[in-house]
Amino acid sequence: MRTYLDFEKPIAELESKVAELKALAAEQHSVPIEEELAKLEIKAKEALEETYAELTPWQKTQVARHPERPHFRHYVEGLVQDFTPLAGDRAFAEDQAIIGGIGRLSGRSVMLIGHEKGSDTEGRIKHNFGMARPEGYRKAVRLMEMADRFSLPVVSLVDTAGAYPGIGAEERGQAEAIARSTDCCLGLGVPIISVIIGEGGSGGAVAIATANRIYMLEHAIYTVASPEAAASILWRDSSRAVDAATNMKITAQDLLRLGIIDGIIPEPTGGAHRDGREVIRATGETILAAIAEFDDMPPEEIRKRRREKFLAMGRAS
Repeated sequence: MRTYLDFEKPIAELESKVAELKALAAEQHSVPIEEELAKLEIKAKEALEETYAELTPWQKTQVARHPERPHFRHYVEGLVQDFTPLAGDRAFAEDQAIIGGIGRLSGRSVMLIGHEKGSDTEGRIKHNFGMARPEGYRKAVRLMEMADRFSLPVVSLVDTAGAYPGIGAEERGQAEAIARSTDCCLGLGVPIISVIIGEGGSGGAVAIATANRIYMLEHAIYTVASPEAAASILWRDSSRAVDAATNMKITAQDLLRLGIIDGIIPEPTGGAHRDGREVIRATGETILAAIAEFDDMPPEEIRKRRREKFLAMGRAS
């Protein structure tokens, strides 16, 4: 059963009728309903295309959070060969909200790091809904430094509402861990390519996305704070999340215009959750092309270009 979002109810009704007619046709071969079925399928397809052609920022937020959207582990399974996970921060604990390891991307060795939200209740609890604690960011630093030592490009896949705000995380230095991870990204002598595959929330995203190239999936979001949190801060009313999402410029299209990201990876009509294989394939091609841009470039130049990229953000032209 497909999960439908609130604004997809008209689509859900049409696709439900299509499924009913197909079931009826399979059971009663003598009933001539092929013509009616074809018309209904066209109508459902048109409704899907029209809806997704004009999504609001809040609707894109809902799509970015869709529970059936491909997660980090799906990208690893679909793109990476011989993936070897590397665990622990060598200081306190292992954090399953951020997963990392070495693997081969189309035969090319890379260090892959990313947030994992989990796909079911057990998985979401295990991975803390993709909200990393300090140990996760310290693990990311350890892996990025290892990649730098062995000249491995770093690929980061971002999908988090933000770093975990719990008391324990704060006691163990959450802000310091995020800052050091961001600083580590800036200091790498190897290219780092980041893709926002779902939510890119606050410093929890920036900590592993301070990259030479930053891409977003078409319906992903990238924001300084979740729309709900921003609404609580600005208006002391979390129910105004729709207003916050609209005014914060959090969509891939807005951020490309502002020069925050370098490109947008198209999603299938209806979102990445409707054809995960296709969006994973397109993401892999984008990552490989981005890495190739830095072939034979000396570490000093890679580091310089990354720093200049971020210093230029927000600069008046």
